[in-house]
Amino acid sequence: MKALRDVLGAPPVPDGSWEREAVYVSPAALRLGRLKGREGAPVLEVAEGLAARVRAVPGVRAVRVRPPGFLVIEVAVPGEIVREILAETAVGPRPALPSERVAIGPDDAGPAVRGSSVWADAPRTWGNPGFVVRYAYVRAGWVQRWARDLGMTAVSGDGSGARATRVSRDQWGDPGGPGEGGGFRPELLGDPRDRAVLRVLAELPSRRAERDPARGRRPGGGREEPGRGAGWVAYLERLAETYHDAFEHAPALPKGGEEPTATHVARLWMAQAVRKVLGEGLTGLGVAPPAKI
Repeated sequence: MKALRDVLGAPPVPDGSWEREAVYVSPAALRLGRLKGREGAPVLEVAEGLAARVRAVPGVRAVRVRPPGFLVIEVAVPGEIVREILAETAVGPRPALPSERVAIGPDDAGPAVRGSSVWADAPRTWGNPGFVVRYAYVRAGWVQRWARDLGMTAVSGDGSGARATRVSRDQWGDPGGPGEGGGFRPELLGDPRDRAVLRVLAELPSRRAERDPARGRRPGGGREEPGRGAGWVAYLERLAETYHDAFEHAPALPKGGEEPTATHVARLWMAQAVRKVLGEGLTGLGVAPPAKI
C-alpha cells in the first residue's frame, strides 16, 4: 500500500466486496488533471500514464482506467494489508474533540458522533453496536491467548494443510507486533469471510489520510451517506460485524481433533490486525477498549 500511495499521492479506496478480486479505486488522475488545468494533458492521458507506473508496483495484478479517469487497481494478495497494519506505528484517528465523543452510557451527557446514537455497553446483545464493537475487540484477543495454549507458534509445510509446530515466535514473526512474519501466509486468507474482513481493513489507510475521521467524509472525497456509512463509528461497527462472522464461521483455531494449519496462523494475524484497529478507533473516539467482557 505504501508503494501505491507513493505513486498515486494518496491511498486508493477499496471497491466492491473483494470476495473474488481485491480491487482499489483511485481518483489520482482526476486530481492531477484539476491541478494542471487547461494547459495539462487530458485526464485520460494522465490516467494511462499513472496506470503504467502502478502496474510496475509489486503486488499489483492488473490496472485499468475507468472513465472519466479513475484507476481500478487489482492486487494479487489482499491479505498483505494485515502485515502492513501490524508493522506500522500506531497512529489511528486523532483524539476526539468534546463535540465528537461517543456517548458511552445513559449517564454520559456528551453528544454522540453520529446523530442520537449511543454506544452504551448495555444491553450486551447483538442489537447494541457498542457491545458488538467491544466484544469483537475482546474476541480478537481471546484467540491469541487460546492459540498460545494450543502451542500454535509456527508453521511448516507448503499449503493450507501445513501444521503448526512449537518453536519460538522469533522464528516466524509475532502477530502481536512487527517482524519478518515468516509463518504468515496472507494468500491463505481466501475464505469469503476472511475477504470481507480484509475489505474493511483495507479502508484504514484512506480513512486515516482523510484526517477528519468523525465528520462523515468519504475516503477519497465527498460526503458519505447518512447512517451506517458516516465516519469512524460506522467503520468500527462494520469491522466488528465482519470479524464476528469470520470468528464463528472461518475460525482462527482448530476444532475438535483438527490439526492447526497455516490458514489458522494467517487468521491469527488477521485477528491481531482487527484488534489493533478497533483499539485505536475506540481510543480515538474517547472510548476505553475493554480488558474483558
